[in-house]
Amino acid sequence: MRDEATEISASGRLETDVLAGMRRPGLRYLAAVGLCALLALMLFALWGGMALTGMGLSGKNNPVGWAMLITNFVFWVGIAHSGTLISAVLFLFRARFRTSFNRSAEAMTIFALMVAGLFPLIHLGRVWVFYFLLPYPSERLIWPNFRSPLVWDVFAVTTYMIVSIVFFYVGMIPDLAIARRRLPGLPGKIYGLLSLGWQGTLRQWRHYGRLYLFLAAFATPLVASVHSIVSWDFAVSIVPGWHTTIFAPYFVAGAIFSGTAMVLTLTIPMRRLLHLEPYITVDHFEAIAKILLFTSLIITYTYIVEHGLAFYGHNPFERDQYLYRMFGDYRLLFAIMIVCNSLLPLTLFVRRLRRSLPWLLVLGVLVNIGMWLERFVIIVASLAHDYDPYAWGTYNFSWVEFGISVGSFGLFFLLFLLFARLLPVLAVTEIKEHS
Repeated sequence: MRDEATEISASGRLETDVLAGMRRPGLRYLAAVGLCALLALMLFALWGGMALTGMGLSGKNNPVGWAMLITNFVFWVGIAHSGTLISAVLFLFRARFRTSFNRSAEAMTIFALMVAGLFPLIHLGRVWVFYFLLPYPSERLIWPNFRSPLVWDVFAVTTYMIVSIVFFYVGMIPDLAIARRRLPGLPGKIYGLLSLGWQGTLRQWRHYGRLYLFLAAFATPLVASVHSIVSWDFAVSIVPGWHTTIFAPYFVAGAIFSGTAMVLTLTIPMRRLLHLEPYITVDHFEAIAKILLFTSLIITYTYIVEHGLAFYGHNPFERDQYLYRMFGDYRLLFAIMIVCNSLLPLTLFVRRLRRSLPWLLVLGVLVNIGMWLERFVIIVASLAHDYDPYAWGTYNFSWVEFGISVGSFGLFFLLFLLFARLLPVLAVTEIKEHS
């Protein structure tokens, strides 16, 4: 009886601790929301100005027609990947530390996809004709080019978005029922509607377990497919530096790498601010740090393979492009990329640093800077220096593009802050199951 009473007490304390973040917000939270909202407003204001004035406000030119906006698209799609990895793949492998991160990672996936989806529209310029991207039946027989990877992107990202939302919502239903029981008044009624009448009966748990397993198995291949298709935006072209078969695994590994770093960037401050130390332990962060180290080694290997392809492939254009990346106009960005993505993560071989939360937070930010620069170097350097020296040119960003990029981070963090305030940030029922 005493053990049962202790278990009930611990279960109640877990619910109280997790739902505490959903009550009245503090001043620090409101200040953070205000700052992020201002940055998000800046994004939409600059986008509106660009749509009215024209794409001349961006720094794009000829030959660099894809620049910072497409870099942001690839970066945010990459960030979205690790959510599915942590939630679905680790669920299939029954990794227990998953329960400390899966809810935040799933939310991160959805918000990153929402931000990523803005950039093809911004890049389009005339956003009011966005439906040209969709496979709609045209009376004028102007169909989208289904052989273009840009159209494949629409299908891949949309599918991933729908599956991620369903996976996120289904996994949260039992916790929404707890919020219904714990929160009084109108919030409790809203969570009651969202919980779809969940009572936690044996029959409901049986169906829930089957559905969740099916969704996890269905979502796992999407981890590889979505960013592979994004990589084919580049790989199916004939531009030196892009036309390579290594791009699909290269982009997938990079996406998981950057997404894992973003999970660290989000959860370390969240753990401290919401007082979740008993449920997100240092051991859990060490497990995530090992994933970060492993994916960093894969990324470093792909860098080495790129080096080999350039110098042993007997293609002078590929070799010249690779040398341009290392020693050309963007050499400083290339060097920072190598330091952030390949050298600094090697510190995680030291156990003390793997368990140091301040270092993991700093490393997460630096890795994301490095991965953003990687996408920038791949996109811009290849276009700036392709086949014909007569067509070579350099790209300098405009402050409008820079403001839109900073604003995208504000929008992403604003959505995550609202999530932390409105929904349970930890999978309460799963933690109970494993405790």
